Amino acid sequence: MTTADTTTSAAAAQSTPVRMTGRQVAALVVLLASQFMMAADFSVLNVALPEVGTALGFSTGNLQWITTTFALCAAGCTLAFGRVGDYVGRRRIFTVGMAVLAVSSLVGGVAESATTLLIARTLQGLSTAAVTPAALALLTTAFTEPTLRTRALGLNSVMMSSGFSVGAILGGFLTDVFSWRWAFFINIPVAIAAILVVPLVVDESRAEQRTRIDLPGALLITLGLFSGIYGVTRVGEEGFDLVAGVSLIAAAVLLGLFWAVESRTTDALVPMRVLKKPDLAFGNLAALFIFGGETALIFFTGLYVQDVLGLSSLVAGLVLLGIGVGQIIAGTVGPRILQRVQPRTLLGLSLFLQGAFMLPMLWATSDSRWLIPLIATQFVNAFFSMTAALSFMVIATSSVGSDMQGMATGMATQSQQVGIAIGIPLISAVFAAVIGHGTVTAAEELSGIHTAIGVAGGCQVVVGLLLWVALRRRTALPG
Repeated sequence: MTTADTTTSAAAAQSTPVRMTGRQVAALVVLLASQFMMAADFSVLNVALPEVGTALGFSTGNLQWITTTFALCAAGCTLAFGRVGDYVGRRRIFTVGMAVLAVSSLVGGVAESATTLLIARTLQGLSTAAVTPAALALLTTAFTEPTLRTRALGLNSVMMSSGFSVGAILGGFLTDVFSWRWAFFINIPVAIAAILVVPLVVDESRAEQRTRIDLPGALLITLGLFSGIYGVTRVGEEGFDLVAGVSLIAAAVLLGLFWAVESRTTDALVPMRVLKKPDLAFGNLAALFIFGGETALIFFTGLYVQDVLGLSSLVAGLVLLGIGVGQIIAGTVGPRILQRVQPRTLLGLSLFLQGAFMLPMLWATSDSRWLIPLIATQFVNAFFSMTAALSFMVIATSSVGSDMQGMATGMATQSQQVGIAIGIPLISAVFAAVIGHGTVTAAEELSGIHTAIGVAGGCQVVVGLLLWVALRRRTALPG
């Protein structure tokens, strides 16, 4: 065969579409279903909080702990569980996490006291911290071909991002038609199915080189994130007080100690060479703004539709469907865009446009006719939030080798979970500073929403521009 023939054959092979095997499709379905369920679990009880509080005796001030307890565990423990999966097996961690989810969902569904419910939410948060990075690592190791991996990551981003908004809609439907308890019970059959199917379609995956687990690093990063998320949540709900200040200072100290310990530990939870990778650093920073901004937008859209326009929760859910549709479309076409645009370039540009299309809400009025442009602009906002999320995931999982996929996906998932956990409290603090406390009019609430959305969208625009400037000269992912 001549050189020309060889070149032609190689080009033809490259142009032939790569297809998933039947086993890969089955693995993709079960892993994506688990990711969607984990994301939905974060918000599925949000719209049912008043009914849960009445049924189990929560005071109004303590209702937030139903969500906060879950968020603390889900965001605080993700990196540690991701790294443990590298050592003991990602499929094993996934299966154990699903078993914990099934048990905790049963406990939550039959709970007759506030304490029992909070224990169930704690266990659900821990199961999310275990399952989410394990499922993502199993995806990246099952799909090693770049095109297939990008496609799988695109679908994963759709499930993770849309799960939060769909969870709120699903929770409202289950509560209205059945009972808030079904927000827990619905997890049980899905978890059992995942436990049975995953061993049949997903191979075990772990690091080839076994080292000791960095327990000091795991403890410091977990406690540091616990303190930081609690402090931010406290600021959003109670204002900046002594407890919030102490929590934030403790977080800074603990995370500083984590950096110091990791730089001196041979078998670090996160090797210092990884922490110093610009792609990972910038990508995980972007994730805080991508997911924090989107969850805040969803929250304040619900307030606007129900409190300012005086419409029903069903209408609010229908408005949020525009965000879900935008994310699904972007998750479908995003991998094709990434074949033509570098992930670094797309990350900064998408975050900028995500923020830019949040800002039109600044002109929202109390006239319900504004719903049409609101849905249109939020559809575009959601599209770019998804392309930003996909770019971030590609960067995060392509910057390290297979031995550290659990750690990389743990970091990526942790950044996403932290962004989700702190987005609403931080922007709510801005909202509260404008409207104050006590009874407010619809006009005053609208003013607070304008300010909160302005701050959130403005931060995304600025950070997106900075990322584009910082990364625009970097044209290829490191090996």
